[in-house]
Amino acid sequence: MIRSLVVILIPLVIITVLFTDMPDDHQVAEVDWKPVLTTAREQSPFPVLAPTNLPDGWRATRASWVKEGDPALNGQPSVRNQWQLGLLTPDDIYIGLDQGDLRPDDLVEEQTRAGTADGESLVNGEVWQRLVSPDGRTRSLVLRTAEVTSIVSADVEYPALEAYASTLSSR
Repeated sequence: MIRSLVVILIPLVIITVLFTDMPDDHQVAEVDWKPVLTTAREQSPFPVLAPTNLPDGWRATRASWVKEGDPALNGQPSVRNQWQLGLLTPDDIYIGLDQGDLRPDDLVEEQTRAGTADGESLVNGEVWQRLVSPDGRTRSLVLRTAEVTSIVSADVEYPALEAYASTLSSR
């Protein structure tokens, strides 16, 4: 009986070790976003937003600046000047900031996951449009000006998006 138990337990232990996620399996590569921000602010025809005074524990995982006509991530010429910054909160929730100056409806459609109107938020004296994705998971705040469309998106409630948006500055 003991021999049978050992015969059964050894494969179970091996399977458990091989197929259990180890903490290092999900390490996210952090990026230094400040040099990209500096370049974007030097080259952009619009005011480039970035967070200021974020609490400890926020980590940048994406920072991208592409000028209109330059190759975008897909290798095709970019249809707009576009700044993108992706951060993980201390709770590992991704919050994206996207800004672009041309074809704003396409940008909003893409970055909000085809979001539909869901009211408004007042952030630092500016009215941002609220959008929610069709599955109700992703919420976005969109600020449109004559120069640029700015979008903040995440799988969080609007107060969390508003708090993040309140940290954004073009300085």
